[in-house]
Amino acid sequence: MVKVNENFLKLPGSYLFSEVARRIRVYQEAHPEAEIIKLSIGDVTRPLVPEVVAAMHAAVDEMGTAEGFHGYGPEQGYEFLREAIAQGDYAARGVDIQPNEIFVSDGAKSDCGNIGDIFGVDNVVAVCDPVYPVYVDTNAMAGRAGEYQEELGKWNRLVYMPCVEENGFSPQPPEEIPDIIYLCSPNNPTGAVLTKDQLKVWVDYANAHGAVILYDSAYEAFITSGDVPHTIFEVEGARTCAIEFRSFSKTAGFTGNRCAYTVVPMELERGGAKLNTMWNRRQCTKFNGVPYVVQRGAAAIYTPEGRAQIMANIDYYRENARVIREGLTAAGLECFGGVDAPYIWLKTPDGVGSWDFFDQVLDRANVATTPGAGFGPSGEGYIRLTAFGDAQATRTAVERVANMFR
Repeated sequence: MVKVNENFLKLPGSYLFSEVARRIRVYQEAHPEAEIIKLSIGDVTRPLVPEVVAAMHAAVDEMGTAEGFHGYGPEQGYEFLREAIAQGDYAARGVDIQPNEIFVSDGAKSDCGNIGDIFGVDNVVAVCDPVYPVYVDTNAMAGRAGEYQEELGKWNRLVYMPCVEENGFSPQPPEEIPDIIYLCSPNNPTGAVLTKDQLKVWVDYANAHGAVILYDSAYEAFITSGDVPHTIFEVEGARTCAIEFRSFSKTAGFTGNRCAYTVVPMELERGGAKLNTMWNRRQCTKFNGVPYVVQRGAAAIYTPEGRAQIMANIDYYRENARVIREGLTAAGLECFGGVDAPYIWLKTPDGVGSWDFFDQVLDRANVATTPGAGFGPSGEGYIRLTAFGDAQATRTAVERVANMFR
């Protein structure tokens, strides 16, 4: 008889965002007259910018000719996009990343989960708490997390690094030395960021202990503070200890097109093996690459016109974040994040539980949020709000929630 991967059977409940969507759907079915505004799922709402649309149209036309048709592409990504990334996202910031260190993929979420394929199951993994659920769940699926302790809301083999108000929602190096360290800046869900000095501590820590930092910088385009790096490779020593994940989803509105990339430096070696070579082998075996048309669209954001157009959309979402943060603060609620990130981390009033507050806001204001408890034990007592909605709908949602406390 076939044996299943029993690690899947240990996973508690459903995936956080699937559960949020289910609860919204159930409420909507029971209250069909309710006009629900979603500040929950972090999906973009602005359309693709003209430069990207034009590039994708041209690529479709090209694919319709015998001379311009493209079949299977390189699993690592087309050279034109890898070169554009190397120049536009790294060389422009004085960082030397070569095209052969860049691997184009269908999403940072995918890569953050799939990267575990190149690491042994006996590695000790450290995650921030609260944490983006993919980091935890994929390690649980692989067998690195051990057993789930329901009474604590934790996995017994994972090292949890509390990111709480007392430490500015920034992780501190743990006493138990991990092999793999997940960091996310700007952070999902708290909206906190790591300064260059803070990141240098982590880079030195990882190099000293032979650990690897898995650095998720999917929201770097939202950074406005001058002391916050846009890439971990701005920090000296990162090339020997870090892998970076980037996405076009929030930067260029590609949530429906699926395009991202991962950077694995050539100098990064563990166990006598180059991780770049291992990741390349993994991708060549398990991944067929991102469609040519999508990659042409992604490359268009590195033109002067494309860059200006996507930054206008980023500014649109930044303004939404400001509206949420300032509007709810004025209503007497305590808010964090929303400055260098598209997420606002709101403390629930009077110690109300995250899911209870989710239900209250959904019922009384018809606004959907994401309960902080779904991101880990330290997320209890908070909810996450996203700035990726329509501007008018966002203002309406803020007014509705604020009215609950007036």
